[in-house]
Formats: sequence, C-alpha cells, structure tokens
Amino acid sequence: MAATSTLTQKGQVTIPASIRRELGLETGDSLQFHCDGDRIVVEAVTRDVGASFGLVRAQRGASLDDMDAAIQEGAGR
Repeated sequence: MAATSTLTQKGQVTIPASIRRELGLETGDSLQFHCDGDRIVVEAVTRDVGASFGLVRAQRGASLDDMDAAIQEGAGR
C-alpha cells in the first residue's frame, strides 16, 4: 500500500491513517528510522516483557513479613 505525506517545516510527517491501521500503530507507539540507500525505512519498535526484565532495580529488598505488614496496613487492618 502506498500513501503520501508532506514534511513540515519542523521535520514532522503524519503517517497516513491507512498505513497506521495496516500496521496496527497506535498513539504512543515507538518508531525506528534508518536509511537504506536513498530510502527512509520506518519500523515499529516491538517490545516484549522479557526484553524489559532487569531495567528497574529495587531501592531495597523487602521480606515476606514486610510485604504482609504493608498489605495489612493498606487494607486498614
């Protein structure tokens, strides 16, 4: 499927709705750009949960007793 869009003065391009639908793109999705000769290739960046493993580190550990106490406190008991 081919569609046309115009480059704005700020370097922005609107991805035509037909292309967004075909690729299942939604607001907030990330796109990756690279050059292939004289062509610009745009690809949706896919992320799986496993790829994010280990990116966030806990400030400190919590024991099961600590977690149970926090649950009880949150439940108002």
